[in-house]
Amino acid sequence: MTGLYGDSSGERFSFDREPMETRWLLRRQGADVAITVFEFPDGGTSWGSPDETGGTLLWRSVQPRSVLCHAVAEAAEAVLREHGEDGYLEKWMRHPFPVAALQDLQRLHRREDGCRHEPCRRSVEPRFSGTGP
Repeated sequence: MTGLYGDSSGERFSFDREPMETRWLLRRQGADVAITVFEFPDGGTSWGSPDETGGTLLWRSVQPRSVLCHAVAEAAEAVLREHGEDGYLEKWMRHPFPVAALQDLQRLHRREDGCRHEPCRRSVEPRFSGTGP
């Protein structure tokens, strides 16, 4: 999501849902972001493929970047509050919770979007405890 604040015209990420893949394409359109979500039936063959749109279209929307990034930051914070860093790593095993990426998103969202939500207007420090549930 932080790439939406830089020079990139868009971002792409996927969820491995074994055996399926769900691929999100985000394209900046001024202050908005066009969101397109595709499902691929076999993540083993589609994962990392350059064919971004070859799957089944699940959803499409255009949202203000400020609203989208705010929602993503809040959702990530909720996951971290629920599981903590240790619990997240135990549950998902492959990767630790991306605390630094969340802090970057919070900082960019506050600076670039001028969010009026009170927690977003506070310091860059994360709005969660970090290690506990």
